Amino acid sequence: MAEASKPDTSSIDDIQKALEKQIADLRKEVAKINKSISERGAELVADAEDQASGTYDSAAARATRTAQQLRTQAHAVSEAARENPGTTTALVGMIGLLGFLAGMAVGQAMNDTPRRWY
Repeated sequence: MAEASKPDTSSIDDIQKALEKQIADLRKEVAKINKSISERGAELVADAEDQASGTYDSAAARATRTAQQLRTQAHAVSEAARENPGTTTALVGMIGLLGFLAGMAVGQAMNDTPRRWY
């Protein structure tokens, strides 16, 4: 009987060694996959950073151009107002009157009880 148990033990040892080798191989493959995923993730992050940087630079350039145009137009308006003070006063007065009338109309429309002007 002792001879019968030896072949069983050696085959079990062989199976165990084969399984351990397969597990070690699987661990190596998982490590390779993890490394590949990590590298790809780093590439994606770098691409996203480049794209965000480009977008920011483009937006900053547009904002600078827009601010310059607004300054130029504001300067032109202020020059026109300085050259024509009477017209400017009349225009501001008309805008104020129109705003007052619009406010009155909105106030009357929001009021629940109708009022008449006598």
